[in-house]
Amino acid sequence: MVNGSYNLWLVALSFAIAVCVSYTALNLASRVATARRQYVRMWLAGGALAMGVGIWSMHFIGMLAFTLPIPLSYDIPKTLASLVVAILVSGFALSIASQKRSSLGRLAGAAVLMGLGIAGMHYSGMGAIRIVPFITYEPKLLILSVVIAIVASFAALWLFFRLRGGASWRIFLQRSAAALVMGAAICGMHYTGMFASQFAPGSYCIGATSTSNGWLALLIGGFALSVLLITMILLMYDAHLESRSRQHAVALEDANARLRHLATHDSLTELPNRLLLDDRLTQAISYAERREGRVAVLVIDLDRFKMINDSLGHHGGDELLKEVANRLRGTLRKSDTLARTGGDEFVLIADEVTGQSDVEQLAQRLLACFAKPFHILSVDIHTAPSIGISVYPSDGARAEELVVAADAAMYHSKKVGGNTYSFFTPSMNAFAQQRLELENGLRRALGNGEFELHYQPKVDVTSGRISSTEALIRWRHPERGLVPPGDFIPLAEETGLILQIGEWVLREACRQARQWQVNGMAPVRVAINMSATQFRQKNLVSIVKSALENANLEPTYLEIELTESAVMHNAAASAEILEQLSRLGVHISIDDFGTGYSSLNYLRRFPLDKLKIDRTFIKDVVANPEDAAIVQAIISLAHSLRLKVIAEGVETEQQLQFLRSLGCDQYQGFFCSPAMEPEAFAEMMRAKNPGKFDPLATMSRLYVPVKARKTGTAS
Repeated sequence: MVNGSYNLWLVALSFAIAVCVSYTALNLASRVATARRQYVRMWLAGGALAMGVGIWSMHFIGMLAFTLPIPLSYDIPKTLASLVVAILVSGFALSIASQKRSSLGRLAGAAVLMGLGIAGMHYSGMGAIRIVPFITYEPKLLILSVVIAIVASFAALWLFFRLRGGASWRIFLQRSAAALVMGAAICGMHYTGMFASQFAPGSYCIGATSTSNGWLALLIGGFALSVLLITMILLMYDAHLESRSRQHAVALEDANARLRHLATHDSLTELPNRLLLDDRLTQAISYAERREGRVAVLVIDLDRFKMINDSLGHHGGDELLKEVANRLRGTLRKSDTLARTGGDEFVLIADEVTGQSDVEQLAQRLLACFAKPFHILSVDIHTAPSIGISVYPSDGARAEELVVAADAAMYHSKKVGGNTYSFFTPSMNAFAQQRLELENGLRRALGNGEFELHYQPKVDVTSGRISSTEALIRWRHPERGLVPPGDFIPLAEETGLILQIGEWVLREACRQARQWQVNGMAPVRVAINMSATQFRQKNLVSIVKSALENANLEPTYLEIELTESAVMHNAAASAEILEQLSRLGVHISIDDFGTGYSSLNYLRRFPLDKLKIDRTFIKDVVANPEDAAIVQAIISLAHSLRLKVIAEGVETEQQLQFLRSLGCDQYQGFFCSPAMEPEAFAEMMRAKNPGKFDPLATMSRLYVPVKARKTGTAS
């Protein structure tokens, strides 16, 4: 028997290729298992080719590492046939690895077939050696090599399944360790088979040449490693693209989820909005209908929220709504749904209620959670809810009907003073219908010319003369007659019509003041009430200037009355607007003084002309020492700041006498006259202020430059 020897460098090269093949195979198995259906065949074909070339190269280099005393030659067709076997075996292994799951029994069967295929590749490659006589094999070592091939195949397939998912450093290390084990097993199978081969004495190769096995091995090894390297680069690039696609998909899904959330939830409180509320209420009704149960709908609206919002500004109002939402959440059961439907209105769906007592207990818990003040922007805010309740099925069979009924009940709660709850009754529908009709009529009133201004005199306390008046809006409804402002101004503010109505009041008051002058009446300064919303308009100064110019009225004959909360919202911006109006020549007064901020700081900073004492302090000023002290303090404070003082709501001679004793400058109220139509006011003016109108004299008396007015010399 002829003995051969091994080139250890080529043996090392074959082992390196075996390890690279194993690592590449593990990554290929991962990619094939996760590839989309249309790409699986492509990856199977490409992976089988790369893996097959690698395995075959390892075996062929291992054969080249073995040298005999005689030169060797190889049968090319048989050698290529062994390459085909390697590719087929690789494709089989990858196809097994691409399955979603597999039992140990199936893995064992596949390992037997794969091991026999690898053994067949090896021994067909050995059979390509053109040697005479043919190679014989030692039976035990041959069987051992086949067993090693089967065991290595089982280990490879098992590792394919275990390590085909993930891309962490832990997976990388595990695959690297597994590649070393698999490479050693493949080499063990190969060299066991090589040791099993026996060459007879006097053997020789047909067509043998003196070609160097080392160079041939390096050439084949370089080719194999190149194929494996290209495959790994493609795998890494594909993994990168897939990772990017996954990230984009996740980002897109997150964006879609966020959009769905925004579409169904209120952005301020994160509560469900009306869209989601309707869906949940419809579901609750369907569930209750199947079980003959009940569903309660509670509409919750905050009392005095507009005044709070004007005082704290929109940021403070938003913070209050968040805190209210948090408190309301704390009163709910898991099955209840709380939604914010807009503004300061919340809607609660309470399903699975057994009777009215359950709903009453819930409503009482809602009222109780408003007992403590809300701490907003370092200020304690007291507010309370008006709650309206409707119950399925007695108050409606559809979601819309229940919400409308609960809304009507909520307005009834407001009407009786707020901070209470009311169950819907059919009579409340009339109120809701009246309110809807009032809103629709309000939208038509401006275009139809249904608004008119009435004028209440402002009387000089000392002389009794009338030098100014307050314009008060009235709505002459075609069916209801004269509607007082308290019935429609809040509605105008809710619907956003207050801006249009406020501008009409401004222009009409200027027009009427000028018309009186043209008609020969002594000029009077006309005061208008301006809402906080109107005052915060960006183009307010230009609107005022336009109204004065269109009416050809001197600015000194216009006075704008503002509440404390209106000017204190964003005090810096308010100061700038007031400064511009004052420079224009318009007079500024603070209405309802004492009911809001009453801050000495803003009285000093703002260019004001007059303070109006709220009627609540005048009502009992004679009998109540506390009210008297407050009025006296306000008058003293105003005069120290060189501001005029006017008291509203004066109805008796005693009240007037008391104000005169304190040095109050003007008063208005029923004691002199209620608000009256322009013609009646003109008649009163002629009676109170007899004599011909002298424009120059009046101008010199009434018109005072802005600088002078700031020092308190204005009348």
